[in-house]
Amino acid sequence: MNEFFHRLVLDNSIGMYLIVAGVILFTLSVRRWVAHQGAGLIFQFVKRIWKDVDKRSFTNLVTKPLGSFLLILVAVATLHKLKFPAAWDMEIYEVTIKQLLHGFGTIILVIAFIRLLTRMIDFIALLLHIKADRAHDSSDNQLVVFFKDFFKVILAIIGLLMILKLAFGYDIGNLLTGLSIVGAAIALALRESLENLIASFIIFFDKPFTTGDVVKVNAFTGTVEKVGLRSTRIRTDQKTFITVPNKQMVDSILDNLSQRTQRKGELRLEIGLDAPSGKLQQFIEAARGLLNREEVENSTVLLSDITASAFIIQLEYFTGPVTMSEYNEVKQEINFGVLNALSETGIEIAGASVDIRLANAVSGAGVEPKV
Repeated sequence: MNEFFHRLVLDNSIGMYLIVAGVILFTLSVRRWVAHQGAGLIFQFVKRIWKDVDKRSFTNLVTKPLGSFLLILVAVATLHKLKFPAAWDMEIYEVTIKQLLHGFGTIILVIAFIRLLTRMIDFIALLLHIKADRAHDSSDNQLVVFFKDFFKVILAIIGLLMILKLAFGYDIGNLLTGLSIVGAAIALALRESLENLIASFIIFFDKPFTTGDVVKVNAFTGTVEKVGLRSTRIRTDQKTFITVPNKQMVDSILDNLSQRTQRKGELRLEIGLDAPSGKLQQFIEAARGLLNREEVENSTVLLSDITASAFIIQLEYFTGPVTMSEYNEVKQEINFGVLNALSETGIEIAGASVDIRLANAVSGAGVEPKV
């Protein structure tokens, strides 16, 4: 029996293979329990910072990636105890198989570690979302989404550098020095993208608009659905989906329609010059009565001008920040009320009756019918 366990296969004893396989299988069987316990320990630390942390949500997010990381870590560490077979000691394009296997294992380990950290970021973002919802501030939610994506990008860059250092043996210091020079050239080439990135920070901290606001920019009107690192996504009033670079959202004149405090309505009437002043005054009083309603917060009705062809009566009124359909309903009712007031007072709009003179070119006689 001892001879069987000490028999060499690919420069390693069968007993060593069984030990390595046993360790990996044992880790595979208990990884979920170990990951759950590890997540509980991390939770105790996190709870000191955030008092209202939900343990179940935390463990659901962290347990699976933590278990995968532990399994990969143990597998790589135990396999490293095996001697590399001399029969496999060959090169492929000046790279040995041993180096390839070592690099492959390192890459998997780094990816599992970065995945675990991204899950932690997701959990922190979830906590901040809950806090923002309690504060009823949608701009905070928007900021959380932005920085969650931003830190994930940073983690991806760190993971790439770790792979280059640990798996391929690159000197990160020299690499960063070289990248700084290349980065300067790339920054010049990608100047517009960097400007959009900076503009995204301006949007999040200056808060000219937030997700869910209705804005008008570059002749487009729509609802902001997402603010990203480079651009802002807007659902237009035509139900199309447009992407606007953040630089344009900052540099252009932007009208945030959701921040309006009132909606303005106006009506300009040109009254015929044959209307008596008494009827004009009667109509103005009637129009003021029409605007004296709950939806209208303030209004003005006045004889604003007298021209050679008409009396100009100007109506202006302001409703509260109601929806567009409610505003249109109020506007229609006021317009119908104005028409009824014109009919009751016997006032006609200028141009409703026109005097036309037909002249006889021969006799010089003329007829003046009234239409």
